[in-house]
Amino acid sequence: MTSKTETPIKKVAVIGAGVMGAGIAAHVANAGVPVVLLDIVPEGAANRNAIAEGAVAKMLKADPAPFMHKRNAKLIQTGNIEDHLELLADCDWIVEAVIERLDIKQALYAKVDGVRKAGSVVSSNTSTIPLATLTDGMPDGFKADFCITHFFNPPRYMRLLELVTAPETRADAATAITEFCDHKLGKSVVVCKDRPGFIANRLGILWLLAGVTEARRLGLTVEEADAIIGRPFGIPKTGVFALIDLVGLDLMPHVLKSMVGALPETDAFFQLDRDLSLVEKMIAEGYTGRKGKGGFYRINRAGCGKVKEAIDLQTGEYRPTVKPVLESIDAGKSGGAAALLRHPDKGGRYARAVMARTLAYAAALVPEAADEVYAVDEAMRLGYNWKQGPFELIDKIGADTLIQVLKSEGMEVPTLLETASGKTFYKIDGGTRLQLGTDGQYRDMVRPDGVVMLADIKLTAKPLVKTSSAALWDIGDGVACLEFTGKMNSLDPDVLKCIHKSIPVVESGFKALVIYNEGSNFSVGANLGLALFAANMAAWSQIEELVEKGQQVYKALKYAPFPVVAAPSGMALGGGCEIVLHSDAVQAHAETYIGLVEVGVGLIPGWGGCKEMLARWTEAGKANKAPKGPMPPVAKAFETISVATVAKSAAEAQSNLFLRPTDGVTMNRYRLLADAKARALALAEGYTPPEEPVFRLPGETGRVALEMAVKGFRKLGKATPHDEVVSAALATVLTGGEGADMTVELSEDDVLELEREAFNTLLRHPDTLARVEHMLETGKPLRN
Repeated sequence: MTSKTETPIKKVAVIGAGVMGAGIAAHVANAGVPVVLLDIVPEGAANRNAIAEGAVAKMLKADPAPFMHKRNAKLIQTGNIEDHLELLADCDWIVEAVIERLDIKQALYAKVDGVRKAGSVVSSNTSTIPLATLTDGMPDGFKADFCITHFFNPPRYMRLLELVTAPETRADAATAITEFCDHKLGKSVVVCKDRPGFIANRLGILWLLAGVTEARRLGLTVEEADAIIGRPFGIPKTGVFALIDLVGLDLMPHVLKSMVGALPETDAFFQLDRDLSLVEKMIAEGYTGRKGKGGFYRINRAGCGKVKEAIDLQTGEYRPTVKPVLESIDAGKSGGAAALLRHPDKGGRYARAVMARTLAYAAALVPEAADEVYAVDEAMRLGYNWKQGPFELIDKIGADTLIQVLKSEGMEVPTLLETASGKTFYKIDGGTRLQLGTDGQYRDMVRPDGVVMLADIKLTAKPLVKTSSAALWDIGDGVACLEFTGKMNSLDPDVLKCIHKSIPVVESGFKALVIYNEGSNFSVGANLGLALFAANMAAWSQIEELVEKGQQVYKALKYAPFPVVAAPSGMALGGGCEIVLHSDAVQAHAETYIGLVEVGVGLIPGWGGCKEMLARWTEAGKANKAPKGPMPPVAKAFETISVATVAKSAAEAQSNLFLRPTDGVTMNRYRLLADAKARALALAEGYTPPEEPVFRLPGETGRVALEMAVKGFRKLGKATPHDEVVSAALATVLTGGEGADMTVELSEDDVLELEREAFNTLLRHPDTLARVEHMLETGKPLRN
């Protein structure tokens, strides 16, 4: 084969329709790119495409869903490698995701090389076989087009992609893959060296192995271990054992065997006890984690009960879970990771045995597996969901503190960590982020072209407006950015105050406003804790004032003399969704989960969500020439709001009009602010605020029809008595108010008043207060 210098990727093939291969194909389809999915022909199968077709069918039913929208499945063309290999001839990127056997992979490469077009890129999803071994004996042209693209499972949701190239790999081939995975698939591409496990799994597997074996050695319970190796270190509360349950216990012996077989005996892996006899016993008994009967944790449903149990690491027997109580856990909560590492009890000894060892190993991987510390941090943040990467964590603990801990435990201090003594791995100089190199010198951290991060802007800027829960920033080019900053970015009076103060500031000095933040969630909605507190104090006037103030502020945003672009990511629920609905345009991250969820706590949207959904379904009806009359948009809005519909992607959100068809979607989270800013500037040219709508609603007959439908659900046991109360209130708002005529015309303010009255009435209902309290305690809606 001969290579060419340009590799635009317009069509992709994935060979191997297992969990990873199928997931990769689904995510390519999520990007709107056609993809061929091939697998072997099952022995004796009547349907020779059964494996690939079955994988797609399974994904359409899976939860969490590999597809951002079910329609994306139509972009996947299924087949088998015996009959349909010629389909690769017009593919620009061919991903191999077959079983981890070198002979099978190399035999497949020979077949692929015979049919692929010149210049097409071929990559493997392997994480265990070195690139040089994979291409050994292959033609030079194949080697020039080959690389490793290591996705993390599930491919749709995990943002990390590790890229490994060889000296023979064409630079423009690597560039094409990087740009496609970045822009189209939304991946953060981390360049790794051709070393066993690359970065994330090399470090992550050692961390997990240490977590399991050291807990047994030191006599900790799984609950104690997960509490220690969790939030104090900025690691998800799953810690070690619950994470292994989530990933699957059956993978652990396999990946450990592959790592040990590939690493030199001088590696730190060989200093750890690798006895996984308990894990192997659990696997043999069907305890493979959440996908099986359970793992280190399980739910015991014997006797019609539901008891969470944990395994005793010493006896292998299950027992009810117990809240961990250790002085070191309390020390970690108050003093952070450094205090926990110093603590003398068994929890502190465990933290040193696991986390000090893991952080030291991270330092040993630079430059062996990665050229820079940021690559290791990015890999662990996005591959294992650590809040901070290892080197960010070392900076928080202190390099000298970690060195002291390692020496006290008789562990080796890596050269890079010695180099960092008296320093930090990251620092800010004149508003520029710098990272420490292996030579002890600092170098600029350069963002990819087109990436704008609010965190970078905030290094040298001061907020234009600030309250305890929100801030307004100048992000350049005449665009301001409103950021929510409270817990989970919930909305409270200080957020409304910041918006109120920001509008005249933006009007006087800016072209447009973007509403955006870099938290895990755009906003989970109104702060229900404040509402419950006020309700318990019978401070109803304060609640009513808050509802009215929210309506005023949201309406002021909608009709401001400048364009407002919302840029949500993560959850945008309740009041957060209503912010999105009131914006002129939206540039949403692909993984935006948006909905009006108030009925889950016995309420209805109170900040304009009802009237905005009415307006959207009315406009959609006009555009699509839907049935005329006031009832169709009312029925659609009622259907959406009454069951607390949440779109599980931006694509789904466009289907149910939480987003307009014209709203934009950004695949890469890091590119969201730049895209939103560009959208805002485009709208600013000749901008005029929207006209206020007039709502034509069906009145009493419409309300009765909706209430009859709810009564039907109640008879079927699909609605509770309080659901019926809430739905009746929602029906009243959407149809024009109780006692309204056959058809009624209302202004925007009229509908807002109906929303406000219904919300305030429902909040006083004892069942609503019980639901709010339950939600605050458990994080889940109450189901009667």
